[in-house]
Amino acid sequence: MGMLIKTFSKSRLGALVVVFATGLSSAGATPQGVAEEPLLDSSLLQALIDIAQPGQVISPPPGRYKSHLVVSKPIVLDGRNQVTLDGEGRGSVLWVKTSGATIRNLRFTNSGPNHSEQDAGIQVRGNDNVIEDNRMDDVLFGFSLEQSERNTVRRNVVEGKKVSLGRRGDGIKLWYSHHNLIEANQFINGRDIVFWYSTHNRFVGNRQSGGRYGLHLMQAQYNIAENNYFFDNSTGISMMYDTGDELRNNVIAKAVGAQGVCISLKESSDVVIENNDILYCSQGISIDVAPYEPDSKNTIRANRIAYNDIGVAFLNDWKDNAFTGNLFSGNITEVAVYGGGSAKRNVWDGNRWEDYQGFDRDGDGVGDTPHRLFNYAGRVWMDKPNTRFFKGTPLLEVLDFLDRLAPFSEPVLMLEDKHPLVASDAKVRAGSTLDATEELGRNADRPKPAGETPQAHDKAGGRGTFGSSNHD
Repeated sequence: MGMLIKTFSKSRLGALVVVFATGLSSAGATPQGVAEEPLLDSSLLQALIDIAQPGQVISPPPGRYKSHLVVSKPIVLDGRNQVTLDGEGRGSVLWVKTSGATIRNLRFTNSGPNHSEQDAGIQVRGNDNVIEDNRMDDVLFGFSLEQSERNTVRRNVVEGKKVSLGRRGDGIKLWYSHHNLIEANQFINGRDIVFWYSTHNRFVGNRQSGGRYGLHLMQAQYNIAENNYFFDNSTGISMMYDTGDELRNNVIAKAVGAQGVCISLKESSDVVIENNDILYCSQGISIDVAPYEPDSKNTIRANRIAYNDIGVAFLNDWKDNAFTGNLFSGNITEVAVYGGGSAKRNVWDGNRWEDYQGFDRDGDGVGDTPHRLFNYAGRVWMDKPNTRFFKGTPLLEVLDFLDRLAPFSEPVLMLEDKHPLVASDAKVRAGSTLDATEELGRNADRPKPAGETPQAHDKAGGRGTFGSSNHD
């Protein structure tokens, strides 16, 4: 058969299509009363792909195909939402080993379980490909891109294998891959979304839930994540050893567990975290030796950091983070520094603090006196992390009250914000993203019905940049 396919002339492509359709018609016949969809052989489909001309549209007849297909030329493979490619529990379902191809409107299922081979729904080894409007389920990895550039992955739904978290693969993995656009996808119950050694990628308008790291940027530079939802993960977004990444207009919520973190910064420099909603986590932002590079800084501005156990947690006494125009609201502890020390070596200017006790007599929206955050009995669990178990207990609450009433020793000044914002309207930003996260919890973790194309989702509400224009 292989030799026969190689001898086909371009003019005989139509004949192969007829043979292909006829073969499928006979293969698709099932005994009366048998509802199970037959698994069709894909050798003729692979042959059709192999002899197609660049730019040609291949639309297989409806059905469920055994698949370890390879696309090696810039064609359009369009399933018209009627074709399922089944990996039969081994290997990757589809390989794209070309540049300029389009893969759309297909269902991918039943990849292999092998982590060493990174069994995936789609493996990409090329540039300028478009992968859109597909559905994946029961796949180890969703997409794996290696040394691939300028690809577009959009409006896909990816649901991982139903195994324990540690045995899952990543919804999408970029490895030494640059200038790619990952847009308007939905990732459910994978392990991570991970960019390794990858630069200048954009992750825009996606929804992700039920994983370990919602987005994991490792040794990655100048990537942008904006207008995404991350929820019900161990960590929302983790940046490790990065430079120049930007996080804007995201909702990061409900990082689960005692150590759940919305945004984690480890040894990362020149990062911008702007206008995000950071909600309902054990730690809103965790900072560990960041920024790392000399003469660099991290910018954290105009974010809503609310309803967390700790708003911002420094894992050590560090410096050169600039906090401006942020709203701190409803956190049990606004800022904590572990292991002693304070957060004074960072810039705190023009933030809004729920517990600010000053006045705004001239009505300019800025408090007349600085906001100073002191640490009283909280030093016990910050200096000795093993005692954090007792945080919030009546014993420590009483100690904290007595220490404030009649200090046993001089309290530690944690930070000073010389221009705290004062809200004349308490409803500024309140409620808009809360509604969004409630809607997320109800609907966003549900797979799309069969045949439905996922759409990009705009955030409910709207976002202000309160104070950011005056306090950048």
